[in-house]
Amino acid sequence: MRLIAAAALALSLAAPAAAQTTARVGIIPVLGVAPILVVDKEGWAKEAGLDLKFTTFESGPLMIQALASGTLDIYVAGVAPLGVARSKGIDIRVVTSTAIEEMTVAAGAKLSPFFKPGVAAAQALKDFRAATGKAARIATQPPGSVPHTTLVHWLTQVIKADKADYEVLPMGIDATQQALLTGAVDGATIREPTDTIVQQRNPAIKIVALGGEMFPNQPGTVVALSGAFLTKNRDAAQKLVNALVRADDLIKTNPKHVAPHVEAALGKGIIDAATIEKALASPASKFAVDPRLIMDATAKMQAYQVSIGTLEKDVPLDGLFDPSFYVKSGGR
Repeated sequence: MRLIAAAALALSLAAPAAAQTTARVGIIPVLGVAPILVVDKEGWAKEAGLDLKFTTFESGPLMIQALASGTLDIYVAGVAPLGVARSKGIDIRVVTSTAIEEMTVAAGAKLSPFFKPGVAAAQALKDFRAATGKAARIATQPPGSVPHTTLVHWLTQVIKADKADYEVLPMGIDATQQALLTGAVDGATIREPTDTIVQQRNPAIKIVALGGEMFPNQPGTVVALSGAFLTKNRDAAQKLVNALVRADDLIKTNPKHVAPHVEAALGKGIIDAATIEKALASPASKFAVDPRLIMDATAKMQAYQVSIGTLEKDVPLDGLFDPSFYVKSGGR
């Protein structure tokens, strides 16, 4: 019996590890991607049979190019560009949300004094132009992105600002942060952890609108899988969604534990884990994994993109969302 047990042990030790499927993941450097970072760092992706290889992009629209070329399997960024992707024949399916109402509007050191209690946002922009002789320059990401869409919606539909009082300047995420900190722009659309970082570095910077004010139930970051990857790896996809639900719960219940995971990917040696932990608990951070929560808001955002010309036409969204994996995960 001992010889049989020893032989069985030897065979088990010699057995090769379960094969891992390489999954090429595109992310943007915002806190909304935290769930998939937690899945990776906790080892849950490996348990699902996936070896995640991350590439960082400056915006969702730039990531669409990688999807089109077939060099990306998993997209973790704003949902808005996926309408554009589908209109171009790119097969992509949203399996979970990660965060909603992520975007905020930050007023830089020169603009923030005009946002006073009792003064409407449109009036603040008007007062800034009257005092400086120039329109407020507001940085955001490229047309078609969630940041651009929500900013334009806030300016034109929510506060109804005079077009002469502002100028929208599309640029990358890192460039936006630097431009805001250096005063190269007067305001910007930013997300956590940038909200926390810029206010720590310059307390004169003020958040003047949260995501829900900019676009109610604002759909934010999602996890979407390419059709080709999903067809070949349905079991792994289900395990990934299960892990994302688990990560969402861990982020909400123990931000201190997950902060180092997020810092390792987004910190770039500049942001410490304490700052990430603060950002995770910020009013601007709203993690939500159920993809059904954003389906209606995504349709409304797409219709708005058509109205402002950043999307050629409405595309059917029925095939974009696949909540079946979330439902099977037992998530609530």
